[in-house]
Amino acid sequence: MTKEELFDIMHGSIIVSCQATPGEPLYDPERTVMPLMARAAKLAGAKMIRTSSKRDIVAIKEETGLPVIGLIKREYPGYTGRITMTMREVDECMEALADIVSIDCTDTARGDGLTAPEFLQEVRKKYPNIIIMADCATFDEAMSAWKAGADLVGTTMNGYTRATQDQKGDPNFELVEQLVRALPCPVIAEGRVHTPEQARKMLDIGAWAVVVGGAITRPLEIAQRFFQALD
Repeated sequence: MTKEELFDIMHGSIIVSCQATPGEPLYDPERTVMPLMARAAKLAGAKMIRTSSKRDIVAIKEETGLPVIGLIKREYPGYTGRITMTMREVDECMEALADIVSIDCTDTARGDGLTAPEFLQEVRKKYPNIIIMADCATFDEAMSAWKAGADLVGTTMNGYTRATQDQKGDPNFELVEQLVRALPCPVIAEGRVHTPEQARKMLDIGAWAVVVGGAITRPLEIAQRFFQALD
């Protein structure tokens, strides 16, 4: 499937994030339940899935036949981020036939001494035809990632880096709107979108698509919101 075809598929839609990493209630080292989550998302109308790990990229594509935004979460000493941080993770995503590969493009510390744009350019050099989604936290990071060759940018990391940790709470509509006005590439709204109304607003202000995860596929987070409301 071409980049243009993938972009057409996701345009105006909700991309459901189906992820479970070690330590989370739905993570099982022996078997994965994420394809079942993805099956439910497909039945609800999802046209694309975002997932973590080589195992889940392969299993979800087999289960649903939907295109997948793939990433690998792995921690390394000296690296602050953990989303597809080295070429090892990029290789795994490509081996799993991820349609789009998501890469941390924040200004967080990298153990290899590279900046995020420099690493992105190395990835592009090794895989000229790769389709890259840059997971960013700020306007400047997104602009730098696009200039370095990212095909689309997401606000995935907003609120989760040291520089943006005070921006938690509601989704960052303002950042999405600023990026939509400034960038010629698709802008994916991601992060803290918890209601259908918030997702609709993201599309209304120009987001190409909206990634929703915790509000759909993380039962612990969903249950906690209910109990916190009671407290």
